[in-house]
Amino acid sequence: MTASSLESGSRGAGNKVGTRNVLAKIWQQDGPGYMFLLPWLIGFFGLTVGPMVTSLYLSFTDFDLLTDPNWVGASNYVRMFTADPKFAAAMRVTFFFVIFSVPLKLAFALLVAMLLNRGLRGLPLYRAIFYLPSLLGTSVAIAILWRQLFAGDGLVNQFLANFGIDGPSWISNPRYSLWTLIVLSVWQFGSPMIIFLAGLRQIPQDMYEAASLDGASKFRQFYKITLPLLTPVVFFNAIVQTIEAFKSFTPAFVISGGTGAPINSTLFYTLYLYQEAFGFFRMGYASALAWFLLAMIAAFTAFSFLTSKYWVHYDD
Repeated sequence: MTASSLESGSRGAGNKVGTRNVLAKIWQQDGPGYMFLLPWLIGFFGLTVGPMVTSLYLSFTDFDLLTDPNWVGASNYVRMFTADPKFAAAMRVTFFFVIFSVPLKLAFALLVAMLLNRGLRGLPLYRAIFYLPSLLGTSVAIAILWRQLFAGDGLVNQFLANFGIDGPSWISNPRYSLWTLIVLSVWQFGSPMIIFLAGLRQIPQDMYEAASLDGASKFRQFYKITLPLLTPVVFFNAIVQTIEAFKSFTPAFVISGGTGAPINSTLFYTLYLYQEAFGFFRMGYASALAWFLLAMIAAFTAFSFLTSKYWVHYDD
């Protein structure tokens, strides 16, 4: 054995020892943290990333839960846009719901927040009462209650009868059924209201005082001070509530009995996805629908951020 080979061998052993020492030092510093993160990492990759990757693969297959997936390429996506009238109906209902429910909810939430920002006594109690529908609004029990309220002989029509008005069957009439769900969505205004109230508390009061001294009316103060300074909060609430509107499922499922009746007037996109997956066991097609929903939400979010620079005003 030559001297050079002995030297290279000792150098290699030294490198290994040095590497082990570095790894041991890193583990000593960061190992406990990674051990605490391990349950979350297992859940994240096993229950979130793993199913998402699997559903992406299934979206290119014909899969019915009973047989092996059969690769069909982009056929599910082609069918979605060319040969599925219920897909078009679900898109129309969902976009109608989003376009009307989100602005109405945000406007009503801002109005209530401005009323609560006037220094009312017992403000924590009012906040809790107004926030309560947001906690209960997505539950099955509230959806059932809503169905009873707007039934043909429900409480709403009984109230209208006191004024000689013969109210329709709101749930079973396709002209009004979707509007009952929009009203239910607006009723769940508590979450954006709390955020609006926090934003209103951050606006300096001296700005309103200076505007009042200059003779600005309340409406002009709102238009020139409140609304511009509140645009970051409006932007946040708009994105969150729009995403929630796209994902809305439980009220439509309960009120329509899972069918989207009457005449598909309450056929939300998520409800149609549920029908395809668990009603007809077309899991491949349902996976394609789910990924298209993700693409729609991502496109809306990206568009919102791109256009926010034209109307969202930050402190700087």
